[in-house]
Amino acid sequence: MGARAPVTYEQHDHVAGPYLHGTRSEVRPGDELVAGWSSNFQEGRVSNHLYFTTLESTAAWGAQLATALAGLEGRGHVYVVEPTGPFEDDPNVTDKRFPGNPTESYRTRHPLRVLHEVDDWQEHPPEALQAMLDSLARLREQGLDVIED
Repeated sequence: MGARAPVTYEQHDHVAGPYLHGTRSEVRPGDELVAGWSSNFQEGRVSNHLYFTTLESTAAWGAQLATALAGLEGRGHVYVVEPTGPFEDDPNVTDKRFPGNPTESYRTRHPLRVLHEVDDWQEHPPEALQAMLDSLARLREQGLDVIED
C-alpha cells in the first residue's frame, strides 16, 4: 500500500467523489451552502469552513450530530454536493484523531453546490449516537472541544 497523499488547497484533484455533506438543514438541489453561519457543533461560533466527506457513514455523523445538538427531532439530511473551489483535509480529524484521514473528511472556504438529497442513507444506531454525544459533552467539560477553523 502506497503512502497517502495529503489533500491540500493546492493538491486536491486526486480525491474522487461523490462528495457528501450531512446537516440538520433542509436545502434544495441548486442551492449553494456557504461558510460564515453558526457552527453546528459549538454554540456562539461562526464556522469559516464547510465540511464534507466521500463516506456516507461520516456524512451520517454530521447529519445526526448536528440535528441532535440543535435539539431537533429526526435524523437530519445527507446531500450529494459539488465543491466549487479547492479543499483540504479536515485538520480536526486528519492525523489529530484519525491518522491518515480514514473518515475522508475535508473542508473548504468555497461554496458547496447541492446536487440532490440522499434518501436512503444509513444512520448510526441510537446507542452509538448517544455515546458520541456523551463523548462530545466530556470534551466540552474538559475544555478540549477545540475546533481548528
